[in-house]
Amino acid sequence: MKRIAAYILPVALLAASCAKQPQASQPTTDTTTATAPETAPAAFDANTAFGAGKVVELQNPQSNKVIIKLMFKNGSLSDPKGKEGLTYATAQMIANSGTQDMTVTQIRDKIYPWAAGYGANTDKEVTTFTFAVHRDFLNDFYPIVRGLMLQPAFAEDDFKRVKSNQQNFVDQVIRASSDEEYSKKALEDLLFRGTNYQHMVEGTSASVPNITLEDVRNHWRNMFTRNNLMIGVAGNYSADFLDKLKADMAQLSEVTPNIPAAGKPNEPKGVQVEIIQKSDALGSAIFTGAPMPVTRSADEFAALMVANSFLGEHRKSYGKLYDKIRTTRSMNYGDYSYIEWYDNGGSFQLPNPGVPRTSNYFALWIRPVQIAEGLKQQYPELKDINVGHAHFALRLAMREVDNLIQNGMTTEEFELTRKFLRSYMKLYTQTEEKQLGFLMDSRFYGREDYLKEMDQLLANLTVDQVNDAVKKHWDVQNMFVTIVTDDSEAEPLKQALLSNTPSPMSYSNLVKEGLPKEVLAEDDVIANYKLNVTDVKIVESKNTFQ
Repeated sequence: MKRIAAYILPVALLAASCAKQPQASQPTTDTTTATAPETAPAAFDANTAFGAGKVVELQNPQSNKVIIKLMFKNGSLSDPKGKEGLTYATAQMIANSGTQDMTVTQIRDKIYPWAAGYGANTDKEVTTFTFAVHRDFLNDFYPIVRGLMLQPAFAEDDFKRVKSNQQNFVDQVIRASSDEEYSKKALEDLLFRGTNYQHMVEGTSASVPNITLEDVRNHWRNMFTRNNLMIGVAGNYSADFLDKLKADMAQLSEVTPNIPAAGKPNEPKGVQVEIIQKSDALGSAIFTGAPMPVTRSADEFAALMVANSFLGEHRKSYGKLYDKIRTTRSMNYGDYSYIEWYDNGGSFQLPNPGVPRTSNYFALWIRPVQIAEGLKQQYPELKDINVGHAHFALRLAMREVDNLIQNGMTTEEFELTRKFLRSYMKLYTQTEEKQLGFLMDSRFYGREDYLKEMDQLLANLTVDQVNDAVKKHWDVQNMFVTIVTDDSEAEPLKQALLSNTPSPMSYSNLVKEGLPKEVLAEDDVIANYKLNVTDVKIVESKNTFQ
């Protein structure tokens, strides 16, 4: 049950309703503000972006769409202990249970001819409802928006359906649908263990059964209120419409929610590994991560953006990791670097707005590499290997980061990466919906317009600032690692990691014969690169996310 499926209409229809429009005018707000500073301080309070009268506008008289976003500072970290997943369940019920006047089926039938759509997305610290409609149907569509937010039906049958889907996700889907996503969620579980950031937003196997419909009603009343709301509106709308929207949202509960502080990531002591073993895994999916205190609120984030891009942007084929692991050695489909949470990375080539966070970490994604069992079946010359490519791939990736920490980027590498990055970031906001989303995220981080401000910071950046930031904030000696792999691979991999056994790359004879001598020489160095492994645990797949 991917969260993208929360949209009440098929994704294609919602995408059509948010199709690229002429460039919108500059964002405005409903209050008079001074000109935004070019930079923002590292320390920030996200609470100041939410509450009565907090509106982000992106008006565009040439647009034929209207986008409404309602962002509540209330994410999964607000879930009560023992009822993890409650915020997600409440948001799904608001979006998928109709209003007091219309069932969800009636709503679907009514809005289909308008190519309108809406949905809910819950993350760790915020939940966002997005509504999109052609301007010609705004007056017909808006009563549905109002009804969903102010008079949700919370029907028993809908609750059973939503809860069943949620239970199926935490019990089955996350473990079976994508080992890549599995390892990513497992890394967060390990990185934030013991905090309110640990559990998946959908909850755990044990917690979802504890959620009742009365819990959902109370959570809506106490945690989705006018006092923790940021309103966003984009497209071709009138001042009267905005006044109506603000007046209606002011009718939400007057409770001031008690939102807990975000949990801080644990500090790894050496390289700590959890291997999740499952039957019939076709490869080893790897995610690594370590705490990083820098977020978009800090100017220093721009320097880390360059270093991150140099190692490898999500799903881009030019980065160091991709070049060394995928292009040169054909080990997997891709390898990437991250300096913040990347939502729904399996589905999206570009970052999504709506997932701002105050607790942050640096991470590497090594897409699944082959296990020993599979290699031996394919290549008779590899019949004697005990461990597949995971150990070598992890060493290679960590060594590349280590090289960057120790030696830094050259001026030429810096200039080329910065030039790419400043162009690439312009792709983030190809629709008004994305533009509005990133503006709202900016306010969460204490900024006016994150993308414009980062572009200016990048323009003034130096290679020394990048290299200094990397030395300051990245450390391959202390990282968490999660590996989802086959049960035949788990124990041999554990022993190899603990003993720092050399891990020569296992090529087929045909591939090895075609490789340059310098690659084979580098392989020998990588195979003996020492990882500071201090702990390796094997976890049965059935015992995760409990």
